[in-house]
Amino acid sequence: AADSARCAALISHHSPSCLLSLNSNIMTRLLSTIITLVAVVAPTTNAWLCATTRSQQQRTTSALFSTAETETEAAADALKTTYSLDGEDIRGPATPLGNFVLVKTKDALTATTGGILLPDEAKERPTEGVVIAAGPGKLHPHTGIRIHNPVKAGDSVLYGMFDGAPIKYNDEECQMIRDDDVLLFYEGAAMTLDNVQPCRDYVLVELEEEDLETASGIVIAATVTSEDIPNQGIVAKVGEGRLTSSGKFSESPVQPGDMVKFKDYAGNEVRIDGKPYSLVKMVDILATLNV
Repeated sequence: AADSARCAALISHHSPSCLLSLNSNIMTRLLSTIITLVAVVAPTTNAWLCATTRSQQQRTTSALFSTAETETEAAADALKTTYSLDGEDIRGPATPLGNFVLVKTKDALTATTGGILLPDEAKERPTEGVVIAAGPGKLHPHTGIRIHNPVKAGDSVLYGMFDGAPIKYNDEECQMIRDDDVLLFYEGAAMTLDNVQPCRDYVLVELEEEDLETASGIVIAATVTSEDIPNQGIVAKVGEGRLTSSGKFSESPVQPGDMVKFKDYAGNEVRIDGKPYSLVKMVDILATLNV
């Protein structure tokens, strides 16, 4: 402020040469002030930058140690996990090759008069299971094209009664089957018409169920009588098609809603949502019926 007043007085009473001298003095003072400020602020700024850098280094080091600890724990857990095949320890999990599928079999259950579900050891061995692991698929013998495996780990599958080879994996009863043995597959706890999918060239046919009454008044379903082998019904769902020599799948010759007739004993019967169905290969369907 004093310098400003002096500048005003000099402007009004002194010559330009005096004004130039005054301006030089002011500039000298300003430069001195700036140098002083830099000398004071620079150490503080340098200290702040050093502290920030150390903090970032500490955070990076902590993150690296945390990642290393996590990886170490995961490796330790992997080492703790043991695998066995037919009672013998193996180095790691079983990995099916080609079109093989490792399936954990489900117990066949039957209901008592009180409604309690119990395993029935008198039944045929179960043909339903959950996929533990599946191979990538087989190579076509003529084209070398890999044919994808239609099922994956976690899917539930239905397969032929005598298909595959039984093994004991991790002390559990399992079955090693091929993807060609799979009749249908689904996701979920139980089969429903909404979640089941016929495998490849299989067709799911809803059978006609007519009740027959005996002389004593007992009602028997027609599908369980030996004289009437079910060989026709309405198509409910179809698979992706039949494998051709090119390694691709041909479309199904029938579509849902068609009435079809198929060869005797050609179907694999299954009950879904309380109704009788049969899984029939496309080549075993003889004709469509116009109703």
